[in-house]
Amino acid sequence: MCNHNSTAKENFSKLVQFRQAGYALFGKAKDSQFELTDAVIQMRQVHSFAELSNAPAFRRKWSSVYEAIQDGRPERNKLMHLYLTQRPVQDRLVLAGDHTAWPRLWADTLPGRSYQHQPTPVSCQRPVTVGLGYSTLALIPEHNGSWALPVLHERIDNQKPIEQAAKQLALVCQELGVRPITLWDSEYGCGAFLKITATIQADKLFRLRGNLCLEGSIKPWKGRGMHPIHGIPFHFQKPETWWQPDEMYAYTDPEFGPVTVRVWRDLRFRKALDCRMIVAQVERIQAPGTRRKPRILWFAWSGEQPPEKWWCLYTRRYPIDHWYRFAKNRLHWILPKFFSLEQCDRWSDLMPFLTWELWLARTVVEDCPLPWQKRQTKLSPGRVCQGFQNLLVTIGTPSRVCKPRGYAPGWPSGKPKAKRMHHDLVISEQGQRNRDYNNRHKPTLPAKRGRPKASIPCARI
Repeated sequence: MCNHNSTAKENFSKLVQFRQAGYALFGKAKDSQFELTDAVIQMRQVHSFAELSNAPAFRRKWSSVYEAIQDGRPERNKLMHLYLTQRPVQDRLVLAGDHTAWPRLWADTLPGRSYQHQPTPVSCQRPVTVGLGYSTLALIPEHNGSWALPVLHERIDNQKPIEQAAKQLALVCQELGVRPITLWDSEYGCGAFLKITATIQADKLFRLRGNLCLEGSIKPWKGRGMHPIHGIPFHFQKPETWWQPDEMYAYTDPEFGPVTVRVWRDLRFRKALDCRMIVAQVERIQAPGTRRKPRILWFAWSGEQPPEKWWCLYTRRYPIDHWYRFAKNRLHWILPKFFSLEQCDRWSDLMPFLTWELWLARTVVEDCPLPWQKRQTKLSPGRVCQGFQNLLVTIGTPSRVCKPRGYAPGWPSGKPKAKRMHHDLVISEQGQRNRDYNNRHKPTLPAKRGRPKASIPCARI
């Protein structure tokens, strides 16, 4: 341990209690599941899921790696309650929501696959892949840091991502008992998501797309016909439709330089007329104006009275993107190739437990940088993983020693084996639009020049 004072001992005992409580909630095959989580921390680079059995913490044979996921039953809701009891003390809780893809391009026998969004650095390519979508709602514990603590990490099953996110937000807010601030990307900045989350006790901060058209105050009645329902249009791309902002700020941000903010109140979406928002246009004068670093950003606040400079809170949403990269690359989340959705969900339920375990261990472990790395005083999740390997020897494990059960009887003789059924892709509305776009914009290959080659006659056999 780093320090031997009372604070370090308290954090060490808190980590031990968390591991024991999580071990009790793993359900069946909890011994092999718990050793599998320790093996993930110990094995930095693996090329197959079975290689996790080579970790010193995994005391079973390689086949138990798959049996742990096949037989395990992690209790997701009880684990969520355990995570929320370990949340840090904050003036106001901040949650961030997003979704990502688990690519399974060639898994024809896996049901439930659909077109998913996946960013690509290649220009002129649609960011689309085939696989499973997972929605995550994470707690952001720090103002400046790379930590995101997932509370719920669930598969999106035959519904839109905004619907799955709304269910997760309602469940977590009911468990919290307080009103948090939630941060959402531009995909969730729409009238449909705002309408289905209107009754949830949470304040929402969105990033809005730059091509939207909102509505302001209702148009005056002309004295005949029905009373107007919609308001005066407010086009983001047409400054002539803007009216005088209700508030205006100009200051110098230490990170972004000179910033000008214009705020309009009581704007709303056309599909959510009862949900009024506060919209802010943030203009960063020194920004290059590229796609990744735009000069003008639009944000919206929905809920109670916002805090001062509420648009600055959106920068706390980025750690959830860091967590997705950390889970895929270091925690080996998308490494295994399971053949059932239940196995994918059980393996995915272990990712939040691993992240919370590393968060509780950040003040206990020592920094063990690689020879080409500099030392850190504020450890990132990857650095805690490197130091946690040495702590496993001291902290021990609540799992029991495995007992040999002899040779397996094998497949019964005479019983036929059925091939796995092939499943078609689940094409949503957005997936259908992406596929139609790809069909319309297929590159046309230029015709070959020169004389065609003469065909060679083939001899009959």
